[in-house]
Amino acid sequence: MTTDLPVTTSAQQLADRYAMLWTESDPGARREAIERLWADGGTHLLHPPVEARTAAARVGFAEPVLEARGYEELEFRVTRAYEEFVAPGGFTFRARPDAVRLRDVVRFGWEMVPVDGGEPVGGGEEFVVLDADGRITADYQFPGL
Repeated sequence: MTTDLPVTTSAQQLADRYAMLWTESDPGARREAIERLWADGGTHLLHPPVEARTAAARVGFAEPVLEARGYEELEFRVTRAYEEFVAPGGFTFRARPDAVRLRDVVRFGWEMVPVDGGEPVGGGEEFVVLDADGRITADYQFPGL
């Protein structure tokens, strides 16, 4: 783990770094950014889209949650999102300028926007819980807001 790099102190700086991570094209830099943002063993929990929740409910899962835990799973999750939305060249992610911190919790919004400009085509809300070093221990993502 990269420990000699500074951690984020302001809520908006964390939100901006978080959004930039999902657009990082270099796999090594992406992994380093993950290690700077998340604590070892940190989790990313995703509230699935309506279609996934509906399909899960049909087979008996009342409240499905998609989870990535630890650096390898986080790296896979971020890489897949990058490959699907950013790498083809159509979209990028950005944090909204609304980040706020309450003790060890940071809330912020994010948007997926066309790279050539225009209105957001997606977005959501993020709630992250930080450890004493300012790294994410739990990341709750609610897309579609």
